[in-house]
Amino acid sequence: MKQFDFDQIIERRGSHAIKQDCLMEEFGREDLLPLWIADMDFAVCPEITRVLTERIASHPIYGYAEQHASYWQSIIDWQARRNNFHFTADEVRYIPGIVTGFGFALNHFTKPGDKVVIQEPVYHPFRRLTEGNGRTIVNNALIETDDGMYRMDFDGLEKIFATEAPVMMVLCNPHNPVGISWSAETLREVARLSKKYNVVVFSDEIHSDLMLYGHKHTTFATVSDDAAEVAVTFGAPSKTFNIAGFKSSWCVIQNPKLRDPFFNWLDVNEFNSSNFVSIIAAEVAYNQGEEWLAQCIKYLEGNIDFMAQYCDRNIPGIRVIKPQASFLVWLDCSKLGLQHEELANMMVNEARLALNDGAMFGTAGLQHFRVNAGEPRAVIAEAMKRLEQAVLKLKQH
Repeated sequence: MKQFDFDQIIERRGSHAIKQDCLMEEFGREDLLPLWIADMDFAVCPEITRVLTERIASHPIYGYAEQHASYWQSIIDWQARRNNFHFTADEVRYIPGIVTGFGFALNHFTKPGDKVVIQEPVYHPFRRLTEGNGRTIVNNALIETDDGMYRMDFDGLEKIFATEAPVMMVLCNPHNPVGISWSAETLREVARLSKKYNVVVFSDEIHSDLMLYGHKHTTFATVSDDAAEVAVTFGAPSKTFNIAGFKSSWCVIQNPKLRDPFFNWLDVNEFNSSNFVSIIAAEVAYNQGEEWLAQCIKYLEGNIDFMAQYCDRNIPGIRVIKPQASFLVWLDCSKLGLQHEELANMMVNEARLALNDGAMFGTAGLQHFRVNAGEPRAVIAEAMKRLEQAVLKLKQH
């Protein structure tokens, strides 16, 4: 079995990587360890590089390319094998990115002024796109539990459905930024309420392949007939295989009443057109990347364990909320006794860390930060050392 090197430190400065080359723009300084935007600093599965290199070198024309049958089959087989999610090629479409796809769904299934439910703390583009497109956000906030995780507020959700009459609900499954893998029981209740009140569920399942510590992903559309009827499912190989720059996402809709008008709208506007690179990369990833992914997940678990143990021993005022899925880790800094603005300043100007500010995920994210653990272990160790020294310095003052 080939062993992949996740300890390798790869210099990304100057490669037009947002994560590294936009630090000054985003944080006001460049001497930061970038642990924010959600792509990993691991070399991709070598098979992806090999096949793309061979294609580019072997044929000098890079024209329009078809989305061939084997590409669709790779998605179908992967989802059936990994998630017991079964669909046909007629029920799936290419999408150039999940956030772009959310914009498509928002503009197709809702109209200006319509209400859309989100569950904060949640991935910030859901609010930004919804409000930017003239729709109204209704927040069904998650309820924090004693262990730092969260659960859904179903009483609140039904009240919102009954009184606010939203047209769409955004389901983040697994949930970003808190890393929850929603249970089948939870998803069935979402489906029951959504069917009862005629709400379309946009299910973002981009992190579903990165299940940690033995947790299993449950695809929303699979939990009941109600779920299959209301679900608009989006997924991608981008987070899984660190190929986000290829914009190779997909959408599955099994209810023809939702599917046919939406897919036709995508088709006639060519919103689902792709380039040959994104198609090749996705197919190779799904067909040949499973062992790379298994080793990557094991390495991520080691990183997260390292972070949790380090904070327990050396920075007890910071709690690492170990995710059930993904390489994104939620840090609870509330026990440090600082206001959020003080914490944010400490992270950037004392610890010199570029993290995602929890406030961007909603008010429930105050005194929290999101950390990208998809890094070589040495980088994680350096980040923890910087964080410890910054906290000690604050206490001395």
